[in-house]
Amino acid sequence: MALAERSSAILEKLRDSAQTRRADERREPLFTIGKAADLVGRTSAAIREAEKDGRLPAVDRTESNRRVGYTLGQLNDMRGVFQTRPWRQPDDPCAIVAVQNFKGGVGKSTLSVHLAQYLAMRGYRVLLVDCDSQASATTLFGYVPDLDLDEAETLYPFLREDERTSLDYAIRKTHFDGLDLIPANLRLFQSEYELAARMARGQGALLDRLQQGIASVAERYDIVVIDPPPALGAISLSVLRAANALVVPVPPTVMDFASTAAFLAMLDETMQVLAQHGMETELAFLRFVASKVDENKSMQKELMRLMGQLYGQSLVRTPLKDSAEIDNASARLMTVYELDGPTTSRSVRDRCLAYLDGVNGEIEIDIRSMWPSHEARLRRQGLA
Repeated sequence: MALAERSSAILEKLRDSAQTRRADERREPLFTIGKAADLVGRTSAAIREAEKDGRLPAVDRTESNRRVGYTLGQLNDMRGVFQTRPWRQPDDPCAIVAVQNFKGGVGKSTLSVHLAQYLAMRGYRVLLVDCDSQASATTLFGYVPDLDLDEAETLYPFLREDERTSLDYAIRKTHFDGLDLIPANLRLFQSEYELAARMARGQGALLDRLQQGIASVAERYDIVVIDPPPALGAISLSVLRAANALVVPVPPTVMDFASTAAFLAMLDETMQVLAQHGMETELAFLRFVASKVDENKSMQKELMRLMGQLYGQSLVRTPLKDSAEIDNASARLMTVYELDGPTTSRSVRDRCLAYLDGVNGEIEIDIRSMWPSHEARLRRQGLA
């Protein structure tokens, strides 16, 4: 179709424009020595001393002798020198966290990508798996999925070809040290039909394919974050089978609240059906995140109060408020964590980062609580 061709041409121009802009932008985040010290778990003085005695290489400086800043890779090198890597022990379970809701437009992909990047900045080994054929998470890493990626570079071959034994072929390094990506594109939608047809012929074990694929590479990672499609289909069921933790973003609107109630009813029914077929699903934690919050709206305030009563301790205390910083970063195919400075004002950006860090920090504690090797540290920190 001519319309499809014109649409592809426009997408290609947008992709080229984004890549041109990025050529002059620093995509990898840089950290001041104070922020580096906070993330690494040592003092600024300890970092300076390690640079002075040669345990760490000296960082680049400007003409005025100011530190340019530390990359995430350099922070991870520091963690190795100071022995502060937060990795799980081999006998701790890999945390497989699905950010899931069966309704679109709830901030699912935004939360998935910012969570994955936050965890990478904290020093964890992270894999982000984009299971959504809309590929919003993949797009935030700078790809125009249906132009830059072939179906062979996604989950699609593993889900359709039983002889494949590993997801290694689909893993891509990202510009965040310690964060890898399995991308998606529109062709992944085709697997929904194929899986459903094969399951109708009695091949119910297909729901375990994603679980098997993640297990094939899990030893390399502390945390796997999954961004599933916003619908109850074969891939979403596969995600539920693979995940051992669930995060549900819920905007405080009547429509989204009602949709989430339906999602929970369907989730409960689905897990019961899976259990009846010998496919038990055990979740270490289930957390709700109030997303896209605008507290200037009185109805949202009331729904936030209702959500607090209903979800109790399962509701993340920090709301993820609507912010122009997130919208402006997304327009650049980026995240707030990648931006060198504010796109609006410093105060707006600082508030946005506080919301993101608050949400992600609570989920990080839930993840660490899954690991026996972190139990003593959590107690010392008063977090257990």
